[in-house]
Amino acid sequence: MSIVELSAHALSRAIHGGQVSCREVMQAYLHRIEAVNPRHQAIVSLQSGDLLLRQADERDAQLARGASMGWMHGMPQAIKDLANATGIPTTLGSPLMRHFVPQEDGLMVQRMKAAGCIVVGKTNTPEFGLGSHTFNDVFGTTRNAYDATRSAGGSSGGAAVALALRLLPVADGSDFMGSLRNPAGWNNVFGMRPSQGRVPMWPVQDAWVNQLGTEGPMGRTVQDVAQLLAVQAGFDPRAPLSIADGEDFTGALAGFDCKNSRIGWLGDLSGYLAMEPGILDVCEQGLRRLESLGCAVAPLALGTPAEPIWQTWLVWRKALVAARIAPFLLNPKNRAQIKPEALWEYEQARNLTGTEFLRASVQRTSFYQHMLSLFETHDFLALPVAQVWPFAAEQRWPRHINGVEMDTYHRWMEVVIYATLAGLPCISVPVGFDARGLPMGLQLIGRPHGDWALLQLAYAYEQAAQDVLTRQPPAV
Repeated sequence: MSIVELSAHALSRAIHGGQVSCREVMQAYLHRIEAVNPRHQAIVSLQSGDLLLRQADERDAQLARGASMGWMHGMPQAIKDLANATGIPTTLGSPLMRHFVPQEDGLMVQRMKAAGCIVVGKTNTPEFGLGSHTFNDVFGTTRNAYDATRSAGGSSGGAAVALALRLLPVADGSDFMGSLRNPAGWNNVFGMRPSQGRVPMWPVQDAWVNQLGTEGPMGRTVQDVAQLLAVQAGFDPRAPLSIADGEDFTGALAGFDCKNSRIGWLGDLSGYLAMEPGILDVCEQGLRRLESLGCAVAPLALGTPAEPIWQTWLVWRKALVAARIAPFLLNPKNRAQIKPEALWEYEQARNLTGTEFLRASVQRTSFYQHMLSLFETHDFLALPVAQVWPFAAEQRWPRHINGVEMDTYHRWMEVVIYATLAGLPCISVPVGFDARGLPMGLQLIGRPHGDWALLQLAYAYEQAAQDVLTRQPPAV
């Protein structure tokens, strides 16, 4: 098996066991990136090969002295282009940020570097991370690993494609409206949105209200996801809402008691969510794998009207996204260089009052309490990871689903808002393909702070889904 085919866990063992050197690992990945990345545009701002090989040599010298930095020692890592890595541009996919080079690492990047990774560049993202389709005017469009004419999803689209095409052993991303889950599902890898606060973000301007987005891990195996989460997670006093329970996520994932696990299948929310044909069917195939392991799977009604939840989401989203866009509009000349969807978000929030936002916060609290009631009778909840199959890469966003008009540029991803609003851990697991060979994923949602149990369930599922997971992209 070639170096780039190894799981991140196996690669770490090979490096620490002396089977491969960090230089050999870096050479293998740089060769792979050179051969495959130009067609798919997953990795951007790639650093000099000479610089990266020197860093790999330094990692080898450390091992020769008996010193390891940690699980990621010598691993190539590319950071999602919304997070800061010292000396590498953070463009946010915006022409306005094309030349911004941060002088400080973000907290997640600090933790991954401390564990020994070598940052080779960035992974592509939509402009300002908005929209589940990775394209921008700085680097272009990231194309699906299984069909380069199709969308990779987003906003962690570059990360998911880099994983699927073996350009990286493991990847980081972030998730505001499904951005770790949708691209994972569309590229046949695993993407986990941790519990809110599990992976704290720093630096940030606001540490109290801006709490819908979270950073997190992606991997080709559940063990890789868990190991990367162990590196990323942990309390930080600068993030007052971060979780301090001390969970390290490095234990044995096997042995989960599926026979005592009850999974509620929410499907299309009793017909509320428009779905393209075949999505529910392939997700139900995934649920049958869980049933074969002994899980009790049963249809479940959401039990509360869904449209008010969407309206609550819109208020929260426009308040938080508009705050991100506002600084760029202090100069009116910048407006021409900002995509229409971002301007729309800003305009939507201009008349939003504090009273309306607090009312939406009350509604969000009520929804969270309702989700808790579902966990009184179920251990996990399940939903599709998207309402459409990967669409044409030239399309900005789906305007209709089965004749139903999408009244915003993100309504076609309404299915992902429930875990986000409730701050619950959620993992996207691959479930299968349509007749065109396009992948789809299933969201598994855990109890509050139930990240470990969710990873154990996903690991059990992984063992029963090898027929799906071994189906590699054409370029591999």
